[in-house]
Amino acid sequence: MINVRWGVFFLVAGLIVVIILFQWPKIKQAPKKDKWALFILFFIAWGLSLFNLQYIEGPNSILEKLLDPTFGKFMKK
Repeated sequence: MINVRWGVFFLVAGLIVVIILFQWPKIKQAPKKDKWALFILFFIAWGLSLFNLQYIEGPNSILEKLLDPTFGKFMKK
């Protein structure tokens, strides 16, 4: 089960809103590509703030769990 830290999620959302409000005159003058890149990065940061990333396993441990039962028996013989 995923442990969501709602305080961090709403804090990041608030920070994104504050950044957009204070930087809107500069953002408004930026090219369309820069605006899209900025908002995509904000969206990624906001999405990642949902997860408690320090406790999520990395790709190596996931691969070990997937491959160990099948290939571990084969390699031991």
